[in-house]
Amino acid sequence: MSKIYPVYIAFGANLANPTQSFNAALIRLEALGFDIQARSGLWQSPAWPAGSGQPDYINAVVRASFTGDARQALAHLHTVEAALGRVRGVQNAARMLDLDLLDFGGQVIDDDDIIIPHPRMMTRGFVLFPLSQLSADWVHPVSQRALREATARLPLDDVAPMQYLGPWVIQS
Repeated sequence: MSKIYPVYIAFGANLANPTQSFNAALIRLEALGFDIQARSGLWQSPAWPAGSGQPDYINAVVRASFTGDARQALAHLHTVEAALGRVRGVQNAARMLDLDLLDFGGQVIDDDDIIIPHPRMMTRGFVLFPLSQLSADWVHPVSQRALREATARLPLDDVAPMQYLGPWVIQS
């Protein structure tokens, strides 16, 4: 029998209608075997790098369960991104949808094709704030740093422009 893993997935987008992209991604993820259990609220953050002229990002995090391995989960995320218009190849480009596998059952994987937990998540307020809405007690499996500690270490310049937009409402 396959094991069911708890997973956390970050959602981000700054093109078209991010909430519509997020809702479409949820439907596709469920069809690919992700059991969506909870959604954070929506957070707005400036595009990076500063001064890029791109629209602000909308961000959120989802807690789900998945039967399979981390590589399968990541491949599914990439499939959903591509289906919803994500074009890879240009770093820090504006995006229709960005899905990042943040955590996969607390596993630590560091290979050429996959790194879990996400290598930059602990320095990104747009990930940490929505994640803390779902799992305030989550602890990074490598650094053993708690979310509260990580968010307290974020530079004020990164946190100040972030804005909580409210609950992520599913519209039919």
